[in-house]
Amino acid sequence: MTNRVVLIGHPVAHSFSGGMQQAAFDALGVDARYELWDRRQIDLAEAIAELRGDDFLGANVTIPHKEHVVPMMDRLTEDAQATGAVNVIAREGKKLVGHNTDVTGFKAALDKIVGRQKMPRHAVVLGAGGASRAVVSALISDGFQRIVIFNRHLHRAEALVRHFNRSASHMDLRAMPWHESVLEAELSKTKVLVNATALGMAPGETPIPAELLPPDLFVIDLIYNPPLTQLLKDATSARDTVMGGELMLLQQGARAFELWTGKPAPIDVMQAELDRAREHGVRPLPVDMGSAAAPGVADTTGGAAAGQSA
Repeated sequence: MTNRVVLIGHPVAHSFSGGMQQAAFDALGVDARYELWDRRQIDLAEAIAELRGDDFLGANVTIPHKEHVVPMMDRLTEDAQATGAVNVIAREGKKLVGHNTDVTGFKAALDKIVGRQKMPRHAVVLGAGGASRAVVSALISDGFQRIVIFNRHLHRAEALVRHFNRSASHMDLRAMPWHESVLEAELSKTKVLVNATALGMAPGETPIPAELLPPDLFVIDLIYNPPLTQLLKDATSARDTVMGGELMLLQQGARAFELWTGKPAPIDVMQAELDRAREHGVRPLPVDMGSAAAPGVADTTGGAAAGQSA
């Protein structure tokens, strides 16, 4: 029986995860097929219930469902509990275990961009969805002392802050309104800027006007498709150090592969597939729209390149 792994989100067709994971399965002789499931929130519980079937190894979860699936899990790992978001589901018998491998993936990206320099202690994070929660969790555990969250809907940023109240009690974690003057003031005081929104997936689109970017920032855009967003182009012109979302995608995907199969992930194979996808485009995989999903209708409630991490 061929095993199945699915990506559950809305939309999903843009994702590099399918090709990357399928290449890894094939390289190690794992009899598994990766599928794309485009599901609206109304269809989410039915999709999660289906994962309990014997032919499923598990799933990736992407925008806008990383927070929505949390109460549907039988058990949450420490990172999933800490973030309140799940991006990987693995089966233990009939039980579904929710993981958050985005935290590990983001830490790898942050360590890479900072390099041998001393880790900064102040950060600005754009977005308040599932990916933002992983970013904030990683920054808190890495000892950051001030983290400012901006989101178009301030109440979502405030909810994120409340979620981390206990673990962030030793530091300054706050939500601020998304106004250019406020952004500019905070960017002048920070060293790390993380875009965890979907703003930038469309050509020329950016969450922050170029003139607001000061020099000498570390700028991480979790979007990996396109690999060089307008934000990263503008940040490069401002003499900032930049990184896209591909390393986070690779690292969180490698950990997911290990959770599903119990085998070490073939990192080189997965990286090669990402290189191929970046040059030639997403490897086409069938997209299952489900019984009620409406093609072309995008659900943006999650706000996120949360999805870009899968």
